[in-house]
Amino acid sequence: MSQTTLVASTGRETGSPASRRLRATDQIPGVLYGQGMTPVSVAVARRDLRIALSGPAGFNTVLQLEVDGKVYPAVIKDVQRHPVKRNVSHIDFLQVNMSETITVSVPLHITGEAKAVLADGGLVDPSVDSIEVECTPGNMPNEFTVDISAMVPGDVIRLSSLTMPAGVVALGDPDMAIVTAIHGSQGSESAPAAPAAE
Repeated sequence: MSQTTLVASTGRETGSPASRRLRATDQIPGVLYGQGMTPVSVAVARRDLRIALSGPAGFNTVLQLEVDGKVYPAVIKDVQRHPVKRNVSHIDFLQVNMSETITVSVPLHITGEAKAVLADGGLVDPSVDSIEVECTPGNMPNEFTVDISAMVPGDVIRLSSLTMPAGVVALGDPDMAIVTAIHGSQGSESAPAAPAAE
């Protein structure tokens, strides 16, 4: 689990014009909400957010969000991006209880080289780029890593094959394919082709 402090300011004007003015000063409008609290409109400096999320957990970093001198443990629940520039235009922070479970998406990374698949002219196809899990903020994994080195054409790695850390439960069908080794052209050409009909 990665934790870092991020300072947010309050008292920002709401509405689209005000948000555009805020973004023009490299501030990102957002909201902090959670169980038992009234939502608070906040703003964070784009540079500070980038630094806070630069660790191995990325957007799954557990933030110590400082608002008006009070610190809230929080995670990023939702991010809106500019449709063209793709930079963050709005951000939702969810206050969390460190002992209660939450649902998060953890990135899935592929390592190794499936030489048997490549030799066949095939390819390795990741079906997903993240795994949804349920865990407490303190048990949140930074990422899941799958080694594809031993895969051969036709192999499938399923959700149930992933090793979950203590206190982490994968959500979804255990038989869901997360990585598939697809046969290449050499495999399909191994049998002689039937002569074309005259």
